[in-house]
Amino acid sequence: MQSIIEMSVLGEMSYFLGIEMFQTQQGIFLSQKAFSLKILNRFSIQNCKATSTLIAIGEKLTSQGDFEKVNESTYRSLVGCLLYLTATRPDIMFVVSLLSRFMHCCNVNHFQAAKRVLRYIKGTLSFGMMFTKVDSMKLIGFADSD
Repeated sequence: MQSIIEMSVLGEMSYFLGIEMFQTQQGIFLSQKAFSLKILNRFSIQNCKATSTLIAIGEKLTSQGDFEKVNESTYRSLVGCLLYLTATRPDIMFVVSLLSRFMHCCNVNHFQAAKRVLRYIKGTLSFGMMFTKVDSMKLIGFADSD
């Protein structure tokens, strides 16, 4: 590629678009710890107590009912940050997609659920995705005949 395009080699990539990369002999680990800390600071959650679950047991989020409305711009910003964080955190994908359903009609319950996700992230800052090296790759597929 260097023979076709003029470029300089800066070494192994360690940070790109908010994603931290750690390359080892076993593979590549991707995380967004710095971005997570930025989100916690932005929404003033950095000193909160961490939680071990993403959503309270039995909690039902709905747009029905007489709940106090919250600032939609702040809620959308928070959910947008969480959506970007799902690039390396598939563990929060379900809850973030659930929260994103209420962008147009957010209330206090939705905002509290989003803050709970931030509290979970605070306790799991070191989580990320590990892509390990394999000697041979074997593609396995399944089909449901129904």
